[in-house]
Amino acid sequence: MMNTSSPRLRIAIFEIPPNEEAYLRQSALAEHDLFFHPEPLKPANLSLAKDAEVLSVFIYSRIGQAELEQMPQLKLIATRSTGFDHVDLAACRERNIAVTNVPFYGENTVAEHTFGLILSLSRNIHKAYVRTIRGDFSLDGLMGFDLKGKSIGIIGAGRIGLHVIRMAKGFGMNVLAYDVRQDHFLAEVLDFAYAPLEELLAQSDVISLHAPYNTRTHHLINRDTLKLAKRGAILINTARGGLVDTAALVWALDEGILAGAGLDVLEGEDLIKEEKQLLASNEPAEKLRLLLSNHILRNRENVVITPHSAFNSREALSRILDTTVANILAFAAGKPINIVRD
Repeated sequence: MMNTSSPRLRIAIFEIPPNEEAYLRQSALAEHDLFFHPEPLKPANLSLAKDAEVLSVFIYSRIGQAELEQMPQLKLIATRSTGFDHVDLAACRERNIAVTNVPFYGENTVAEHTFGLILSLSRNIHKAYVRTIRGDFSLDGLMGFDLKGKSIGIIGAGRIGLHVIRMAKGFGMNVLAYDVRQDHFLAEVLDFAYAPLEELLAQSDVISLHAPYNTRTHHLINRDTLKLAKRGAILINTARGGLVDTAALVWALDEGILAGAGLDVLEGEDLIKEEKQLLASNEPAEKLRLLLSNHILRNRENVVITPHSAFNSREALSRILDTTVANILAFAAGKPINIVRD
């Protein structure tokens, strides 16, 4: 483990836009050797990080055994995200590489975006906007519904989920929550009820996902669970794309089981960024089917998609960067914080 007498660290920071680079250059990290690259870490640019002792990435950099072998000096991966499914923790353990994350940065930020998606669908704001910029001010097909008195189901009642619950109560909604960990004191204070997943799906007019993504929650929303959903419900996902089976979501929309979906994340969203290369390659058929399903979603009027931007407020970004700096400096001082564990 490094300590305060260690030499300057070689820190490679990927997926970093110019404004965030400028912020970090003015931070305490400026005392170390910094390298910035705007793109995600991938095989084509992996050589840029070959001498790094610290690597900082966002969610589109996939780091597994093959990548780690090309960075023999690496001691720390500091992901600038709460989720860490893009980092192979087992491979990092084998090489004694620590992994840190940003556990809390924007609970209210993501919750606010969640309600932005809900309102866009409940009041057809996205449709109305497209129509009016074309000079059409008719109301045909734009009738929405009130949130007051409706039921919202929160899948994952952690920090973000609890913020969504508070906002939902402000709209006069009834709230059900599904979580493997239950805090009945908070449920009483905030006036919501825990329910089994099946009951939540059957009763909710709005279903909002805030669960972490892992092997247990992969495709938590699938054809079988969607069959249990209240007909005409809307689905909101500001968590991780892999929580939802995309083909099943398209099916549920086609069948009218779901009336709409608001998605800040998509399963395989990294494929969309590189779809031209994907189509020219020999990738497995399931990846091509996933890409096609995402295109189908993007072309539906009752689906609102944002580009994984729920976190993207000035305040939240400052907290993300500040926490990442603190994670790196604490590790360098031999007092690591925010270490990710399975």
